[in-house]
Amino acid sequence: MGAWSIPKGEYLDGEDPLDAARREFEEELGTPPPAPPAGETADLGEIRQKSGKRVRAWALAGDLDATRITSNTFELEWPPRSGRLIEIPEVDRAEWFGLDAAREKINPAQVPLLDRLEQLLAA
Repeated sequence: MGAWSIPKGEYLDGEDPLDAARREFEEELGTPPPAPPAGETADLGEIRQKSGKRVRAWALAGDLDATRITSNTFELEWPPRSGRLIEIPEVDRAEWFGLDAAREKINPAQVPLLDRLEQLLAA
């Protein structure tokens, strides 16, 4: 398992990481995250994935119908080295999981983010 992931993307030097996270959320899910104060954020910190990629995440309360996401798309050469480009969605689907199921499905390096979320919710 471990194929699922949170919405994420790169941010430029000098760009506010939270602003970039909000942008990536909207690009990948097709809807903006709730705006403050309803969308007050809790910083879950940063993790490093096996590839070396650093991921910083925030949690916020909101209502998202996971069946209605509309992801942005990107071009991919397919088949590899064919010179043929196809356009595919960056995110194929979204789904809500309980924390135990999410820990099994998410990229293993992102599990600490779920642990931090659980601690935040228990406080």
